[in-house]
Amino acid sequence: MKVVLIGPPGAGKSTVGELLAERLGVPFADTDAEVEKAAGKPAGDVFVEDGEPVFRDLERAAAARALETPEGVIALGSGAVLDPGVRRRLAGLPVVHLSAGFPAVARRTGMDRPRVVVPGNPRGMLRVMLEQRRPVYEELASITVPTDEQSPEEIAAGLAARLKGNGS
Repeated sequence: MKVVLIGPPGAGKSTVGELLAERLGVPFADTDAEVEKAAGKPAGDVFVEDGEPVFRDLERAAAARALETPEGVIALGSGAVLDPGVRRRLAGLPVVHLSAGFPAVARRTGMDRPRVVVPGNPRGMLRVMLEQRRPVYEELASITVPTDEQSPEEIAAGLAARLKGNGS
């Protein structure tokens, strides 16, 4: 069985993914972790220091490798679905959109606390990013699970039961 988790930053893809893989008895792959391994630094640092094109190249390669595996739970970085090649590779696979509203994402990513004024309005940029990507996540998803009010354990248990029941 192979299943792909997509959604915004802070939706729980990595945490739920590990728990789900354990429940299904399959390997787990996190493309953000693979980007970090390839770059030798945190994904956020790649984005800031090396630029978005370098980050997207690394993300695209990590997604391609992960999606080539015969089985497993794959947590795709939140922006990986913007790549047409990645979207094509998702065709026919069970794709789970872990959805989360702006308040939950802001809280989980640490953007809910008062901070020094930062040029560029990071919270506003996060809100715009979420609204721009939501239609893509919804279009690709065969299953959507709201994560705002559920624990990762509850989400993984529900998904495991649903995926096993579907025979996917």
